[in-house]
Amino acid sequence: MNLALVHSRARTGVRAPAVRVEVHLAGGLPAMSIVGLPEAAVREAKDRVRAAILCAQFEFPARRITVNLAPADLPKDGGRFDLPIALGILAASGQIALEPLGDYEFIGELGLTGELRAVDGALPAALAAGQARRRLIVPEGNGAEAALASAVEVRTARTLLEVCAQLDGRKSLPFAQAPASSRSPGPDLADVRGQSHARRALEIAAAGGHHLLLIGPPGCGKTLLASRLPGLLPEASEDEALEAAAIASVSGRGLDPSRWRERPFRSPHHTASAVALVGGGTQPRPGEISLAHQGVLFLDELPEWDRRALEVLREPLESGVVTVSRAARSAEFPARFQLVAAMNPCPCGWAGDASGRCRCGMDAVRRYRGRISGPLLDRIDLHVEVPRLPASELRPDAPAGESSEVVRSRVIAARERQLARSGTTNATLNQADTLTSCRLAEADRMLLERAVEALQLSARSMHRILRVARTIADLASADDIATPHLTEAIGLRRAMRGIDAATA
Repeated sequence: MNLALVHSRARTGVRAPAVRVEVHLAGGLPAMSIVGLPEAAVREAKDRVRAAILCAQFEFPARRITVNLAPADLPKDGGRFDLPIALGILAASGQIALEPLGDYEFIGELGLTGELRAVDGALPAALAAGQARRRLIVPEGNGAEAALASAVEVRTARTLLEVCAQLDGRKSLPFAQAPASSRSPGPDLADVRGQSHARRALEIAAAGGHHLLLIGPPGCGKTLLASRLPGLLPEASEDEALEAAAIASVSGRGLDPSRWRERPFRSPHHTASAVALVGGGTQPRPGEISLAHQGVLFLDELPEWDRRALEVLREPLESGVVTVSRAARSAEFPARFQLVAAMNPCPCGWAGDASGRCRCGMDAVRRYRGRISGPLLDRIDLHVEVPRLPASELRPDAPAGESSEVVRSRVIAARERQLARSGTTNATLNQADTLTSCRLAEADRMLLERAVEALQLSARSMHRILRVARTIADLASADDIATPHLTEAIGLRRAMRGIDAATA
């Protein structure tokens, strides 16, 4: 038999499309060619594969070898096809059995000695192999990650020789084992002194999945508060955690399988570019907004960010996905994150402070605020002022607030009410569900209309107020939105305007 077929997986975004590695041996001068839109690393596989086969004490065929990676129009990159190419050559030349190859999929890079090296994207490949009802063999370094896909049989190997022994029935490869999942305690909300209004806003944001903007002078605790949000969120479901882990798997930054259940917290520096936020590159990789999927994205010093970088957030905040398009290819990445942003009220940071130390002119304040577009601010549900605290509230013996565990229990109860009612969090309700789930009494409707006119709010802002009010009602275990819930939600949209009035 001069033809062999081996199953493998490519990497496109967070997907792992199937690739058929077809190997044909023909007469003629000895040569090896790889076709099927291979990139440089794939074309170089012929040298790695030749050395690995010889070091494993097999014979490298002195014939014309053609390797086709199908489908031909799908770009192939990386060293992930080394192992299936080597197995295809050995099967086509009759050195290993051909029949067992149909039950398996293979990914892995080969060293010159025949050792198997880990590759990116093992988890998406494992999930896809499970859907195709095939078993998967991966390098030992990818075993713990691939084992997170519980619906597929994953085996690990250290060398090409071990894989061949498994296929010939001479040795049984070990099953991949996922490490025990651990949850680190993380920062505790009890560490935050005072700031009862901001703590309340943080609880509401966690309960409903709302975006949050913290506005206050330097050192008032904005970053401290933002870092406590992941500890208030419910544990990610298995599907949510797998989505986030798959993104980390293809990012090139590695995945810690023991902490795959933890919601991510990303805090990029304000000098990050739009590409760093959204993702990109010749071979598209996820950016910060996708790495924060099912978790929290914290943007400190919001007005100091490049405006073009901030504007790329507008569509993902609404849709929950981002598409990275390049001339040769495009990739879609999930980006359902919770945004927490922090900023000073003015260039010096002290506008509205009781000390009166701010000396910024109104033009300087307007220019500073103008770095953040209105459409972006409109998509942030809660605008909260974080004032400077008196020294008496910062003493070590000052009363501590509630711990993260106490607040988290209320958040989980509120989330359960939302999921039972509409199947999703309040922040992601569509317009029709918002009108159904957030009904108001006539007096409250008139109150909301007056607030919208007085604050000059958009229709989007009005709907976001309704969703926040629904979350506040859920925290209070109320079936309907009452006047106190609505007035609190309106108050959580007024921080920017309140500071503007104080500086006028």
